[in-house]
Amino acid sequence: MHEATIGPYIPFMSAERTRKSFSPRRALAAFLLVMAALVMSAPESFAQDPFSDFFGGLFGGGGGGGQRSAPSRPPSQPRVRRMMPHQENRAPTYWRGGEARAPRRAAKRTEGSAATPGAEQTTTAPAVPPSYFVAVMGDTLGILLSNGLQEAFSDKPDIAVLRKGKESSGLVRDDFYDWPKAARELAGGSQKIDVAVMMIGSNDRQTLRQGADALDPLSPKWREIYAARVDAIVAAFKEKKIPVVWVGLPVMKNESYSADMAKLNEIFRDRASANGAVFVDLWEALADERGQYSAFGPDINGQIVKLRSGDGVHFTEAGARSVAHFVASEVKKLYDARKPAEPAPASGQPTATAPAGQDGQPASQTAGHGAPNGAPVVFRSPVAAPVSPAPTLPDRPAIGPTQPLNAVPATAGGELARRTQAAPAADAGAQALTRHVFVEGGDQAPRPNRADDYSWKP
Repeated sequence: MHEATIGPYIPFMSAERTRKSFSPRRALAAFLLVMAALVMSAPESFAQDPFSDFFGGLFGGGGGGGQRSAPSRPPSQPRVRRMMPHQENRAPTYWRGGEARAPRRAAKRTEGSAATPGAEQTTTAPAVPPSYFVAVMGDTLGILLSNGLQEAFSDKPDIAVLRKGKESSGLVRDDFYDWPKAARELAGGSQKIDVAVMMIGSNDRQTLRQGADALDPLSPKWREIYAARVDAIVAAFKEKKIPVVWVGLPVMKNESYSADMAKLNEIFRDRASANGAVFVDLWEALADERGQYSAFGPDINGQIVKLRSGDGVHFTEAGARSVAHFVASEVKKLYDARKPAEPAPASGQPTATAPAGQDGQPASQTAGHGAPNGAPVVFRSPVAAPVSPAPTLPDRPAIGPTQPLNAVPATAGGELARRTQAAPAADAGAQALTRHVFVEGGDQAPRPNRADDYSWKP
């Protein structure tokens, strides 16, 4: 370091004065003042690590003449601060709703698709475009159901699930989202729909406003208007020949809330039956053996897992997959019913296989398309061949031989029964001993050399 660099910052003092006025505190203050001046006047690269550069130049590290040498490493780049994403509006962990979520069976790049130059590239077969579209509508439960159906049909690329749910929607607040209107737009839109699935109602236990009237939940007038809106949704798809699968609500954790959801299921079941829609009942499927709420239950593999979330209303990922299992079975029935039937063979024309030749080929090919004498080969139906009769059992007479009831052989004396001799009477002493031991509970006198003989032997 040059004297001109540090000279202006150190006051001139004589040796005698310096010796008398030296103190560690003043030396430390002077050192810090020098370092601060160097940091402020040094370039940016030197300011990144002033201590190592200063001491390296002072003691000749990396450069000669006491001057600061050029740094051996490139100047450090400014550190980029990584901000965590804003999670205030993040959906719950059990939620994977919204239109932005891509289906799981989206095409993925293979390992060879992004390989380095010169590496062998692997080609995958083109994905089968979907030809059968299932539109899943509803509230939050409907969105979770669409997640489960996407996993249920992941092995069927020709079936696509259209996520048409609306969070926090229902059939009561048509000012928030008008589902009958949305159903008409979906049914008459350009997007092909083969099956419409609806699961809604978890937000509908509230007052319904009809003009200036405010109807209490589940009142008679409330039920009438609510049922009419269900009919309007089903009719929108029925007009376009699109079958509808209406999914009922499951049992809930809150007993009062669960009782109201059961009443909504009655409306859904009644209107689905009246309009020719399929109703899927989930009440017993997600309840315990007593018909009450249970957060745990068997999944599609039979393992007991948690099916419901902590709020007692929504599904977990495994629960959504279990619910989708019941709905997917109804969708597959409609899917299989739309497949064209295979043409059946014409009746009266039995198919026969030509007899094989010596080399395993049909006789018509081994003999030059005909018999050895040039005559065409005639195929005879095995049905018309004579069949040997099956062995039969000999005929058994309907009535067996008769025997008279009075033809009982009599004894020599003509008696029907003969009196047997009485057993000889037991010894009186044995009878007395038996009564003494088994009736009166007395002891029997021991006999010599018997098990109950406890006498002392010499």
